[in-house]
Amino acid sequence: MRRRRLAPLLAVALTATLAPAVATSTATAAPATPSAPAAASAAASAASLAGTGALQRYVKQKPKWKRCEASAPAAFQCATIKVPLDYRAPGGKRIDLAISRIKSTAPGKRHGVLLSNPGGPGGQGIYLPLALQEELPASARQKYDLIGFDPRGVGRSSPVTCGLTPDEEEWLRPYKAETFAKDVAWARKVAEKCRKKAGATLPHITTRNTARDMDLLRAVLGEKKISYVGYSYGTYLGAVYTQLFPGRADRFVLDSAVDPARAWRGMVQWWAEGAEPAFDRWTGWAAARSKTYGLGDTPKKVDRTFWELVAQADEKPIELDGWLLTGDDIRMGMRAAFFSPKAASETLVELKKAAEGRPASAKKLTAFTGPAGTGAARKAAAEVPADNMTASFWTVVCGDNSAAWPRDPERYRQDAIADKGRYPIFGDFASSIKPCAFWGTSVEPVTKVKNKVGSLIVQNEWDSQTPLPSGQALHASLKGSKMVTVLGGEGHGIYPSGNPCTDGTVNRYLLTGKLPAKDVNCRATEASNAEARQNQQRGEVPGSPLPERGPDRFGVPSHH
Repeated sequence: MRRRRLAPLLAVALTATLAPAVATSTATAAPATPSAPAAASAAASAASLAGTGALQRYVKQKPKWKRCEASAPAAFQCATIKVPLDYRAPGGKRIDLAISRIKSTAPGKRHGVLLSNPGGPGGQGIYLPLALQEELPASARQKYDLIGFDPRGVGRSSPVTCGLTPDEEEWLRPYKAETFAKDVAWARKVAEKCRKKAGATLPHITTRNTARDMDLLRAVLGEKKISYVGYSYGTYLGAVYTQLFPGRADRFVLDSAVDPARAWRGMVQWWAEGAEPAFDRWTGWAAARSKTYGLGDTPKKVDRTFWELVAQADEKPIELDGWLLTGDDIRMGMRAAFFSPKAASETLVELKKAAEGRPASAKKLTAFTGPAGTGAARKAAAEVPADNMTASFWTVVCGDNSAAWPRDPERYRQDAIADKGRYPIFGDFASSIKPCAFWGTSVEPVTKVKNKVGSLIVQNEWDSQTPLPSGQALHASLKGSKMVTVLGGEGHGIYPSGNPCTDGTVNRYLLTGKLPAKDVNCRATEASNAEARQNQQRGEVPGSPLPERGPDRFGVPSHH
């Protein structure tokens, strides 16, 4: 039977003055032994989290757990707790944090709680325990209560909305001189609509505050420490947690990692920079298999085949599944595909067929046609605003580090032109104007991640959303980390993949708490890469019955 992959979104920190009640180190907490009753552990946690007593009323909450939904397993329980909108003023407005759990299957062997995040920013995490329950080894399910949560502003956690139309949600736009003014107007309008709809909330929907929510949840659950599995954007969230609460991080697995120094404009630009070596690798791969794909028998000829198709589509758009694809659409749709040479070759063969007016396989063109959702799923998704994923994405991406985003539209124009020259596949998409140019100023400075907390970073060599140098940068920032690099690994999101080397290394860490003595290199298997290609096409939140509305996020391929 096929293994069901966890499909992360990525996908994808801020105080001049940390509230003393939140910033206190674990070292000030009363010690709690693993065998201590939950009440005693909770009291110790409360003391450390709420030294001034300002957060005591939050820590004293007792979640009212109940079955999440009739169609879900009875063991999958949900609850809602309150968290302060602004941790600097915890007596002010409160917002919801939707949480879920699947309890340890063997309480006598229980080690603690395992929190998780699927990526985004904007990905719902409440369903993630269901996927982890299915994929983790039985020994790990005995060790942990699996805890999920929708990050603040997302899904069921007081969701933000900007009232955006589907057209306004389209955000990866190629640079063209004749359309740039319209794109600037779009970016300004998105920022203005978000301010109008959620202005008082926006400054507080940040990675730093989500990390604080995680620590408050730790205290509510009566735990001295938390363990964590985070994918893509979730690696940044995990890294920020280790920076703010180093003594409370137990076993942290960071899969497909964000470079914290490039949050967030630089991470979008990584997509363009990373696509070029992937493209070069693909041209060589396809040339070596010219008899199979017919794209050219040298890398240079394969290169020419691609760019001639782009030029042809710019002159006369290609009709595909009811859509007209321009050369820009091909560049955008193929960007992630190049990280898997086989998938890229198959896709280009079908695009050539479509360009010649011949029938093309829609199954091999999901980078352009996208996964289809069911009517039932769309109805179920109506409980959150239609634009919530996009609204929460911009809220975090712009609000975490406003200093990373230039304020002058002309700077974006110049960068888009320059980067299209440097990175012709995707440079202008990545560097052109975004709503963050017109966003408010961050209320806290960006988190500088630099600590010695132990963690395990897991990274594919060929990851389209968080390229290998991004994972290496996080490894360098987390001085106590060890890194598992999957040589030849393709796709975004690794654990679990069915690869004995990677899965075994992660499982041993989760079970024993012991990191490898040194960094580990694993070799990708044909099966694990096949799963990665399938994962790249799936476009849904892991463990969720609901396909994602907007697949143009970290970790999910973009398409029109």
